[in-house]
Amino acid sequence: MAKNIHSTLPGNAPPGAAQTLLALLHAQGEVARLSEREQLYSSLLDSVNAVLWAFDWETRQVLYVSPAYERIFGRPASQVLADFNEWRDSIYPDDLEYAERSLAQVLVKGAVEDREYRIINASGQVRWLSDKCYINQQREGDRVIIVGIAEDITEKKQLEGELQRLATTDVLTQSSNRRHFFECAQQAFDNAREEGTPMAFLLLDIDDFKQINDSYGHQEGDQVLQRIADAGKAVLRRGDLFGRIGGEEFAAVFPGCTAQVAEQIAERLQREIQRLSFSHGEQVYGVTVSQGVTGLGDADESLDSLFARADEAMYQAKRQGKNQIVSS
Repeated sequence: MAKNIHSTLPGNAPPGAAQTLLALLHAQGEVARLSEREQLYSSLLDSVNAVLWAFDWETRQVLYVSPAYERIFGRPASQVLADFNEWRDSIYPDDLEYAERSLAQVLVKGAVEDREYRIINASGQVRWLSDKCYINQQREGDRVIIVGIAEDITEKKQLEGELQRLATTDVLTQSSNRRHFFECAQQAFDNAREEGTPMAFLLLDIDDFKQINDSYGHQEGDQVLQRIADAGKAVLRRGDLFGRIGGEEFAAVFPGCTAQVAEQIAERLQREIQRLSFSHGEQVYGVTVSQGVTGLGDADESLDSLFARADEAMYQAKRQGKNQIVSS
């Protein structure tokens, strides 16, 4: 190679010209390789659905955000680089205090990898972020630079929510299923015992439900169950728990509520159910329910005792002619 270059140089070229030209060609090759590397890095950053970011803690300035910022937040990167509040103001209001507190913990821990919070993007969509961050301070006295990666986990959160709903909800009536109801009822019982507050328990059974299934079919029976559940959810107060715990049996827990107040709620529910009207072909019919209500007493050491007492009261309502409430 050197020989060919020498042969093409003018006769009066300086002795080191070949070496200089070789160095120039080498430098040009390095520049080309660097350019290819930068293009590769840029392509990789464009394909990552997470925001890589760097933040100067002392000046409160965002030093860098990767291209995914504009896709996830829906705002130009130039805005957040000019003003950190662009990021801060995007955080869902209920999550802002946690997001700021967890970011500050990186100064103590060196890394925080379990931050999850919501943002509202420029289109008004709520998105979930998993935002891991690390401190990048090499020596004492260096600028405190925090670097991180904020991944969009909205689809994961939606899937988790759907799995949670399926695990805790009765598919037919969309009320709590038996397992979830008794887990929440146990928690309410424990809280009432610990805090010394009242609590009431209700059991409800649809009268002659087998006859409905036998006469009109199970599809008609399903509709009855759904509308009973809707009535229960409409009548109960915010914070009360309502669930389907058996075939045609429902239950409710009233935290902070005496048996007398729970009985008044049960009466409203009784009237609401009595107003329901069903039809099968030309046949129009209604349904009734029997309810048993009881309140937490000093002698109750477990939720089972409330359940047993409400169950006995409900069956007493059945024995007394159905379509009524018995309080125990």
